Amino acid sequence: MILWINGAFGSGKTQTSYELCRRMPHAYVYDPEQAGFYIRKNIPKQTAEEDFQHYPMWRELNYSMLSYINQRYDGTVIVPMTVTDPDYFQEMVGRLRADGVTVHHYTLIASKENLLKRLRSRGDGSGSWAARQIDRCIDGLASDVFRHHLDTERLSVEEAAEAIAAMSDIRLQPDRRGTLRKRADRIWTQLKHIRLFH
Repeated sequence: MILWINGAFGSGKTQTSYELCRRMPHAYVYDPEQAGFYIRKNIPKQTAEEDFQHYPMWRELNYSMLSYINQRYDGTVIVPMTVTDPDYFQEMVGRLRADGVTVHHYTLIASKENLLKRLRSRGDGSGSWAARQIDRCIDGLASDVFRHHLDTERLSVEEAAEAIAAMSDIRLQPDRRGTLRKRADRIWTQLKHIRLFH
């Protein structure tokens, strides 16, 4: 089974995904951005796209990787990735579903003001690439194609993860971490996913 966690930049995809992973006995977080970084590093600058999702091989590679992992891994694969183009979504999630793979998809939503606040908390100012994508993401992800929509405006990371687990019929392990350990886990997750460029 695959859990695809979608949402605008700053919506909490990565933190929610790792929260789910920590509380599931057999789970793996797969990062589609890594394929984009590989492609970007290995093509001439003259052929570069502003967004690596525009490369057909990015979509093909992630579809193939997720199909491969799903066939060989007896656990849940969690995919935190913003995808706002319905055609791109179909090329990956649609194809996997057509192959018989169970893919539960959730879009985390929040107000623009809250998204900008969250981005600032991780060092992305209002002029950053992520902040400049917010309007596009909010508009695109409002489509019914990207249901289920989960409003995270007033949800903690734990509550968002628990809501996704409940909707996916997944039983999470009890969270016995203390407040300091939870905070440390979040900081470590954030540090691991700092992007110096897009």
